Amino acid sequence: MFEIVTIKQNVRVPPQLWRKDIKRSVKGALKELEGNLSKSHGILLTVTNVKKVDEGKILPGDGAVYFPTVFDALVFKPELNEVVDGEVGDMAEFGAFVRIGALEGLIHVSQISDDFFSYSKEGVVQGKQSKKVLKVWDKIRARIISISYKAEPAKLGLTMRQPGLGKWEWLEELEKNDKK
Repeated sequence: MFEIVTIKQNVRVPPQLWRKDIKRSVKGALKELEGNLSKSHGILLTVTNVKKVDEGKILPGDGAVYFPTVFDALVFKPELNEVVDGEVGDMAEFGAFVRIGALEGLIHVSQISDDFFSYSKEGVVQGKQSKKVLKVWDKIRARIISISYKAEPAKLGLTMRQPGLGKWEWLEELEKNDKK
């Protein structure tokens, strides 16, 4: 889920980012946090507003200044059972790796469809009965069924074995058939 959150954190501002306007200096230092993951907030995509910067402190042996800061940020925090759209970035014998914004998820071959899917030398997986094909660059809709914060970045387990999920072309085809 994408959301704007307010975060309170000490921000390290190295000397090369110091400016007369402290908020601009802190915002420049916060750029370094973009793409980082925290369990509590998710992936920080961008800082939208620096609300408050308190007096900074210098730690011995470190030339940077640490400022207690309150800021707003746009984050993506995946949630279990959330439905997400993504793009297949890579295929493997065991499934498809899907890019979902700043994260990557895996759809195991057993979670592609109710059909039996197998990997071919051409780098695609194909259904035994349906002959449906899933390959790199395909757009998909899936549900998050597991989240692992142990890996950096977080890894998502995905499924497309439910109604309303799958490759976009398959969903469009189903919709056309339902209208007939």
